[in-house]
Amino acid sequence: MENLENSTDCKETVSSLNNSGSLLNSTVSRCDGKAMGFVLVHAGAGYHSESKAKEYKHVCKRACQRAVDRLRAGGMALEAVTAALIELEDSPFTNAGTGSNLNLSGEIECDASIMDGKSLNYGAVGALSGIKNPVLVARRLLSESQKGKLSAGRIPPCFLVGKGAEQWAISHGIPACPTEKMTTKFSLSGYKRNKRKMELAEQVETKRKRPSREHENDFGCLEPVGDIMVEGEENNLASLDTVGAVVVDREGNVAAAVSSGGLAMKHPGRVGQAAHYGCGCWAENARDISLYSTAASTSGSGEHLIRTMLARECSTAMQSENTHQALLEAMQNKFISSPFLAGEDCVLGGVIVLRCCTCGEAQRSGDIQALLVEFLWSHTTESMCVGYMSAQDSKAREGLFIESVQEVNQQEDQGL
Repeated sequence: MENLENSTDCKETVSSLNNSGSLLNSTVSRCDGKAMGFVLVHAGAGYHSESKAKEYKHVCKRACQRAVDRLRAGGMALEAVTAALIELEDSPFTNAGTGSNLNLSGEIECDASIMDGKSLNYGAVGALSGIKNPVLVARRLLSESQKGKLSAGRIPPCFLVGKGAEQWAISHGIPACPTEKMTTKFSLSGYKRNKRKMELAEQVETKRKRPSREHENDFGCLEPVGDIMVEGEENNLASLDTVGAVVVDREGNVAAAVSSGGLAMKHPGRVGQAAHYGCGCWAENARDISLYSTAASTSGSGEHLIRTMLARECSTAMQSENTHQALLEAMQNKFISSPFLAGEDCVLGGVIVLRCCTCGEAQRSGDIQALLVEFLWSHTTESMCVGYMSAQDSKAREGLFIESVQEVNQQEDQGL
């Protein structure tokens, strides 16, 4: 049976931005042939409108269930994490796959990556159009790279972008899907609003450059261009809700994946952290019994996450004795206060992480009967939606976490 235990209360949040985090211990045991394994998913760190909170939580539940179904059927971590991502990408409410943000040209370009902790192989796609589930292409790239060299001794790709990625996917049996079928009424209406805002901003900027009355709008009032900002959902700032998952299977293998439609109104060809090695996701099996297997998946402003390689940094931090404190320190020192982000006045990001090890006699005998899994999340954004489930649970648990650490712990006490 899974035993859940709240962490000790966190001190003050690590920055002036909103941070949330939680630590739970889950002992996943195998008795009488029952399945083992655990999944933790996120529907992004960014802004989640209250009107759609139920949908975000439901998709996290469904993603957990899909992953656990694979684990119960004997599937490995890589299969389970892929199943979770497909469910997250198929939701019209997430910024990944169907319903992704549109770029400046009104097109969908997706990024995704996946990493296998056992082999340490990685596959990724960037600025990919015309494919419903980008994670399937990333997964296929990972699988193909394990088959060895191509003809004439060529090294197989692990990361493809743009048209080349689309053509490769189709040639490997992944069906094409036109942008119009992946565009939802929410993403289209957001694009139209943002386009109008950009046109207005350009008009104001043009007036600013005129010799006379350069700082006045049509009503003769000062109008700062900075107040005209691209929005993501409803009346809030650009949606950053990349989706992702981390999984541990019955053998203690870990895997991680991430998928994103990118920033609203991004320039065509822009590739975010979801595709970059060590930035969007990380998974690494323990190479020594003194170490933990760790996995992480990130969300937030891609440019910030790329420059700090946050997924790998947070995964590495999980080797510390006090994981809760280690994650807070990693977010503060490696992200919020990182010298690579000096000058940035608003550092936006979030991460889910887990670590696991075999327990007691199992560790000495090599016959895995129980896994100790610890999982956490943290974010500097307004909100983050997460869900989790073990292979022995009857249903997933989920929550939409907003603002302070103390509020998250309170929601944990209520059983999510």
